[in-house]
Amino acid sequence: MNKKEILQCLDHTLLGQTATWEDIRRILDEGMEYGTASACIPAAYVKQAAEYVDGKLPICTVIGFPNGYSTTAVKVFETKDAVENGAEEIDMVINIGFLKDQKYQEIEDEIHRVHEACNGKLLKVIIETCLLTEDEKIKMCEIVTAAGAEYIKTSTGFSSAGATFADVELMKAHVGKHVKVKAAGGISSLDDAEKFMSLGADRLGTSRLINIIKNTKGYKE
Repeated sequence: MNKKEILQCLDHTLLGQTATWEDIRRILDEGMEYGTASACIPAAYVKQAAEYVDGKLPICTVIGFPNGYSTTAVKVFETKDAVENGAEEIDMVINIGFLKDQKYQEIEDEIHRVHEACNGKLLKVIIETCLLTEDEKIKMCEIVTAAGAEYIKTSTGFSSAGATFADVELMKAHVGKHVKVKAAGGISSLDDAEKFMSLGADRLGTSRLINIIKNTKGYKE
């Protein structure tokens, strides 16, 4: 796999609490220069970022982030606001407590409502795999499929661990044919990136990969 193929699947990400507009602009410039799939940034910067890139790079933002326990109404409002401000992709966090309580229909209904609020834009559903049992991960694959979202995503990157090879393989095996997989959190090498993609990840979420590619001499073009 060459550099371009990896970058085309990368959501170049900056979601730290201290991110300034200067930091965000650097992410956007890199995303446009390297041809990434999107730039994933905090919602407060979406409008400014969308105006800055002027259609040259899809803007992604996060909803109910990072804990997922906002009410459905709040998540729907956040989504509508982000889309109106120019977001092309939405990454939402599920209510993990509801999953532990086996409130499966409530979770499916919430994902469906957020997906409707996306108004045709991509929805990625973050399930925070490090906090789930294997059975819960499989159940979330079924729920995300039934709710009609385009992607299921491993992690926020803000919990106790990020994506694992085993989780991506498991998710790929249990989602419906129309659902893609995003691996995020802790991806810190090109070898990891290639491995995740070989196991079925269609997107990668990380803040590190462009710097790694910049500093890797002789890496495949």
